[in-house]
Amino acid sequence: MNEGPEARYGFEAFDCAPALRLQANERVANLQFSALNARMAKLEAAMERLERRLWLAVYGVVATILAQAFQPLLAAVQ
Repeated sequence: MNEGPEARYGFEAFDCAPALRLQANERVANLQFSALNARMAKLEAAMERLERRLWLAVYGVVATILAQAFQPLLAAVQ
């Protein structure tokens, strides 16, 4: 969105308060959206890490249950 004032609406470039205010509001909106996108990316990364930890816990519980199930079988074989 780095168009100069000369590229706006095909008119000659000139500075006026409403146009400058509009450009400032557009820049602020762009900064807010970029900050929001950065926060969303951080949240997505945190959710992926949390999901990995959750699956690790699930696999740990399943492994414990299987170990307890096979323990009597191993004791009977010896």
